[in-house]
Amino acid sequence: MKTQAKIKLLLAAVLMLATGFATGFDAAAKSPKVKNIILFIGDGMGTAHLYAGMTVSNQPLNLVQFPYSGFSITFSADNYITDSAAGGTAIACGVKTNNGMIGVTPDSVPVSSIVAIAHNRGLATGVLSTSTVTHATPASFVAHNSGRGNYEDIAKDFLNGTVDVLIGGGEDHFRKRADGKDLTADLKAQGFDVVTSLESLKASMSPKLAGLLAKEHMPKASEGRQGVLAEMTGKAIEILSRDKDGFFMMVEGSMIDWGGHDKNIDYVTSEMIDMDNAIGAALEFAKKNKNTLIVVTADHETGGLSLTGGSYKEHSISANFAGTDHTAVMVPILAYGPGAERFSGINDNTFFLDTFLNLLKIKK
Repeated sequence: MKTQAKIKLLLAAVLMLATGFATGFDAAAKSPKVKNIILFIGDGMGTAHLYAGMTVSNQPLNLVQFPYSGFSITFSADNYITDSAAGGTAIACGVKTNNGMIGVTPDSVPVSSIVAIAHNRGLATGVLSTSTVTHATPASFVAHNSGRGNYEDIAKDFLNGTVDVLIGGGEDHFRKRADGKDLTADLKAQGFDVVTSLESLKASMSPKLAGLLAKEHMPKASEGRQGVLAEMTGKAIEILSRDKDGFFMMVEGSMIDWGGHDKNIDYVTSEMIDMDNAIGAALEFAKKNKNTLIVVTADHETGGLSLTGGSYKEHSISANFAGTDHTAVMVPILAYGPGAERFSGINDNTFFLDTFLNLLKIKK
């Protein structure tokens, strides 16, 4: 009888183990697929910038809800310290290029970005920025140019049909041009609703939207732009989520970088918190739409920021900047939603493209 009892217990254990494995496989099979990807790039955002924002904010940042984190290595093809053009190109196009080059290899051969590839596979696409949309980081997702400062040429690339929603500054690069052309007329001919105010942006019902909200760059968050990036993000999601095939959008918090260049910690934290507000708008959507992945990262770190003192309770910090330029340190990656675990660990900044495509089930 004792032997029979042992056999029964063993069979029961095997059955429970088998059931557990089956349940695990079923859970994996039923995990939500990635249909939408929202990528946030905090230009110049290092871990110290992130923690400074967390410390100063009067309420927990939305980013603390992200369950997965990792690091990105940022060197460019020709420099240990990348600039935004090469850093943005690595993220958008999956290739290393030289500093100052956008959407091309070091020998100036154009390469496709995640935005172009997603668009060509039927997904809706968007590019948002608090700088001009022709600036290095947003341009890396749309344009191909060996010189990041060729803003008027870069503006032409926004007519290539790969972007459904573009919002940011840079109206002059489309309208006040050396060649006398008004590219907004071409955008309108392509079906875009071209707007120049936040009110018109929010009121638009068009499936294609070009929001040129400043002649050049948009104002600082501390000078009247606080919350606008969240409005931009919410509007872009509203439009792009109408596409049944899904969407990819990139949102840049441009001026975290500029605060670092200025060695101004208040500038850094106000922009950090402002971008987090926009992340909150995306997070609200993702919590309802279980097929949405949100990834937050940076193209590089700016300023060599270190936090030398402060109080989490009192929301205060003492900061030191090693300089006014970019550094080579790794930058953070945070992820939320289906596939978020793929962004853990240490990866080169070129890994984003293939990972995004893999999760979207898209082949190059």
